Amino acid sequence: MADIACFTRNRCTTVEIVDDQTTRSTCRVQDTVMEAWVEILVKSPNLDIAGATGEIRRSSEGDRIDISGDLQKVIGARVGPGIKKIIRGLIGDRPFVESLSILLDECCNGVIMSYTRDILLSAPKDPAGERVFFSNMVRANPRLYNSCAALSENSPLMESLEPDKIDRSR
Repeated sequence: MADIACFTRNRCTTVEIVDDQTTRSTCRVQDTVMEAWVEILVKSPNLDIAGATGEIRRSSEGDRIDISGDLQKVIGARVGPGIKKIIRGLIGDRPFVESLSILLDECCNGVIMSYTRDILLSAPKDPAGERVFFSNMVRANPRLYNSCAALSENSPLMESLEPDKIDRSR
């Protein structure tokens, strides 16, 4: 029997309020090719990254890649607009860095979503009202589009959005 391509991925991001001024966000990924995790500590009220740790246990680039130096470079960066570009600028573009950048970005998105939780909970409970609420929220803040499964292009909440008409300059 011919080889059949097989790929699985499990990615999980968790956010924990450590104390009044510290939030911990951890992203773990395990798939056919890679197993890695990244954790950031973010200080309020400015949402500055105060610490970053992690490990790439296995990847297409090899096992046990030392990422500690790359993670130290993001300390001091502010979680908010442009963080994805800031992360890429700080850690560079070596082969495994794209995966590391995605994990860091997921951690930052988790922090942002945790601070917008109360707004999300205020959404109408009826399906039609919920769709309007979230579509308007993405129109007002285009960076939220595709930031999580609920706000992805295939989500029922985004049915009324026309992706090519989202003003991403904000």
